[in-house]
Amino acid sequence: MKSLARFVLAGCLTAGAGAAHADDPDFLRSFQGNFAGKGIVKVTTDAPTVNVSCHFNSDATSSSLSLDGSCRGLIVVTRAISADLKSSGTKYTGTYVGSRTGPAQLSGSRSGNAINLGIRWAKEVNGDRTAQMTVEKNGEDGMRLTVVDTDPKTGKSVVTTRIDLRRT
Repeated sequence: MKSLARFVLAGCLTAGAGAAHADDPDFLRSFQGNFAGKGIVKVTTDAPTVNVSCHFNSDATSSSLSLDGSCRGLIVVTRAISADLKSSGTKYTGTYVGSRTGPAQLSGSRSGNAINLGIRWAKEVNGDRTAQMTVEKNGEDGMRLTVVDTDPKTGKSVVTTRIDLRRT
């Protein structure tokens, strides 16, 4: 689980809600509060899945989202994580801190109930420095975070993170 948090937190940075555009002042503000959830993580595309539980405190404004929290896997491994995301018009950019590879850069845009982000890791993960993240609205107080990476051996897309969070 050397890099469990790099997948989990990157997803959490982009918590999306509703069908509004990024310039909607209520969009990011709707994520103010505490969130908790469970899901699965694969440290690499060919690793076994690990069940995780996560909790985050979110500080949100009309144009920014800051997350502080932790995720636990394998009962004894806990990783503190934080992230900052900002919106400008329809574009989102941010930084995730918590991965052993160093700070990761995020950039993307919103489409319907999802924010689609490209991840740029500080060092290689699964043979390159890129992955894709989607954050989908899941009910009034929930979201699903999904990270997909490419398996360097097969070239196929592999879900490396899927976490369902609910407001607590």
